[in-house]
Order: sequence, then C-alpha cells, then structure tokens
Amino acid sequence: MNRKQSIVVCAYHNVGYCCLEELIRQDASIELVFTHDDSPTEEIWFASVRELARKHGIPVITSDINLKENVALVKEIAPDLLLSFYYRSMIREEVLAIPRLGALNLHGSYLPRYRGRVPVNWAVINGESETGATLHYMVQKPDAGDIVDQEKISISFTDTSLDVFNKVTHAAVSVLKRSFPLLLAGKAPRIPMDLASGSYFGGRRPADGRIDWNKGAIEIYNLVRGVTHPYPGAFTYLGVKKILIWSAAPTEGEGEPGKVMSLVPLIVGTGSGLLEIRLLQEDENPEQDGAAYVMAAEITINDFFK
Repeated sequence: MNRKQSIVVCAYHNVGYCCLEELIRQDASIELVFTHDDSPTEEIWFASVRELARKHGIPVITSDINLKENVALVKEIAPDLLLSFYYRSMIREEVLAIPRLGALNLHGSYLPRYRGRVPVNWAVINGESETGATLHYMVQKPDAGDIVDQEKISISFTDTSLDVFNKVTHAAVSVLKRSFPLLLAGKAPRIPMDLASGSYFGGRRPADGRIDWNKGAIEIYNLVRGVTHPYPGAFTYLGVKKILIWSAAPTEGEGEPGKVMSLVPLIVGTGSGLLEIRLLQEDENPEQDGAAYVMAAEITINDFFK
C-alpha cells in the first residue's frame, strides 16, 4: 500500500515521543506535529516531542490544534490520518472529520476501563493488577470510539506509577507498530467499545494526594506509590508541618489511625493495618528515611499524623 499517505500527529510526553519515533521508523509521511510548550509549574521528566520532530525536519506547532488558524492549516494539508498520542487538548469534531482514513488516539489503559485523565495513576491508586494501551478512533465523547488494537500489561504490587507508565509506553509502541500498516491499507479492525463495562476518571490535582489515615494501610500505600516521584506525592501533616511521603509499605498489626506506633522503623496506624514510612520529606527540606527523621524531629509514640 502507498506509504506516502500524509499524517498529522498530535503528541506529548513519553508515549508521544516513542510513538512519533515509531512512525519515523516506519517511514510515515508526517506533514505536521502539534505538541505543547512545557509548563513551568510541572516537573518535566519526559522526552521532548518538539525536539524529536525538529531533529527529523518535521514542522512543529505548540499552539492548540483547535485554534481557527490551525484548523484551517489541517484542512489545507488534508491528511489521510490524524494520530494523537498523549496530546492534552480535546480535539474538536471539526478537526476529527478532516482526515480521510480517520482520527485515532493512543490511550494509556485497557479500554473501556479507565477512560479519561491520568489513567495510569488511577490504576495504581486503585490497586489494579493490570492495565494496558489502546489505539481507538476518536469521537466527541472522550476515549469512546471503536478500538483498533490494544495490549495488556501487568502491575506488580511494588510498581509505582512511573514503572507502570514505562510499561504502558512500550505497549503503546507495540500496538502502533502492528496497527499503522493496517491503517494505511484500510484493513484495520474497528471493534465497538462497550462503555457500560468500563469506567471513567477525571484529572488529579496535587491536593488530591492528601492521606486519609482512616483508610486502610494498603489503600494508603497504593496512593503513595500512585503519586510518588515524578508526580507531586502523597502528603500528611505533623502539627503544622507538611510531610510528603515518597515511599511506604503496609505491615500487619493494628493501631489508631495516624498515630505513631513505632519509631524505628517509623510505623503509623491506619483504619486497617499499619503503614511503615520509609522515605519522607518535611516541607522543602531534603528527603530522608523514616528513622533519620524521627531522630531529627524528636517524634514520639504519642504523635499523630493528620
């Protein structure tokens, strides 16, 4: 089939970078890439789509694809395909209707589960044992169009969201590698999505990382590993001091929620079970292990995290 069919790509983050890299490997005719300017308030730990595109001489635009002038430009290009990989803006129906062979998105979950925002973090926070990557057609409703291909990945009990995100990135590339030639040939499957069997989750804010010690130790542990580095982190308070908890582990036993039950190791009671705090950070101070913090902060058995 003709490999010179034109593509417009919307991409950001590591999934965007690696999927754009895969398209380049497959000699795709990429006419234009839409990406985002990095936010000064966000920790930028992922690869730059803009730099990759420029390295390969592909034009790049960082303003929203939905802007009037950008819609006009996409119409002028009249691409055969529009592909979105972790692009953060919802793409309007007017744009989705332009490409002859369709507009598709690569989503970081095994759809229809975890439609919506930050699906990897939600899967870890909710204690899932698996998730995946899904390539699907875009429609007005988010993450709801026909599925082309998807691949599952496992989530171990010790995985952080970063660990899972890396697995999802590899799965995304595998899905695109299989699917792209079929899309060009007009032979890609279209499997209707059963939304009733799925789930939808919204975005998360740093404030959502506050720990509720009345919840069980495993639930709190899942929150900690779900928002630990490079994400904003789970947090609690010791008096007026904000404490970020970067690493923890559930242990057996019972204790009053939030109460310090042991100093070395630093163990805190929860609504069900105990939680060992292994790595924490007080306000803007350096990170330190629980035992070192106990000695420096003069914590006692009578102290409570709130």
